[in-house]
Amino acid sequence: MGSKNKLKRFKENDTFDNVIQPTREEVVNGEFPYKGKWRSEFFKNDNPIIVELGCGKGEYTIGLAQRNPNTNYIGIDVKGARFWRGAKTAVESGMNNTAFVRTQIELIEGVFEAHEVDEIWITFPDPQIKYKRTKHRMTNTEFLKMYKRILRPEGVVNLKTDSEFMHGYTLGLLHGEGHEVLYANHNVYHNEGAPEEVLGIQTFYEQQYLEVNKAITYIRFKIK
Repeated sequence: MGSKNKLKRFKENDTFDNVIQPTREEVVNGEFPYKGKWRSEFFKNDNPIIVELGCGKGEYTIGLAQRNPNTNYIGIDVKGARFWRGAKTAVESGMNNTAFVRTQIELIEGVFEAHEVDEIWITFPDPQIKYKRTKHRMTNTEFLKMYKRILRPEGVVNLKTDSEFMHGYTLGLLHGEGHEVLYANHNVYHNEGAPEEVLGIQTFYEQQYLEVNKAITYIRFKIK
């Protein structure tokens, strides 16, 4: 993407009511305005809150929000030029149940209060295959502990990925640490039982994977 396009998108993001772009200091120092107040101050309802981590272009955030107008959806990504597309779609469609926050995944405890989130989606994350990158895998032990703190007690996590490595690593970790796997499938488009939102919403890159017959995997789990 050209630098001019990025700058244009950054400027347009500033005009969207559904985009929040805090500084790192605000998040780290407990100054993020909606922490613990997403329902009362931002969405102004008591509906469930579902978060997509590493939302990219926001395709899943938007797709889920369109299906479930009585649920609040928040996409998190550090790249504002990416989620610009999702934020713009929501604005143009008059959707009032979506928000996008530009921040690092590692800082989400500065964005959400304990037990404020009902469900988490992680869609096509970088699998960080090299061993020295283990700490950056979005389903490693430390990330799971963080997710548990912001999730309500019965909250769930969804992982959808094209990476067999990420799928296997996550399943092994979940079983090894005694977490509850609710559903796991190594090829959701060739096996029965996958939820509609797993099959019915496809990201841009997912469509490319499917064109070359690359398997898409999915895990739904609770963190103990």
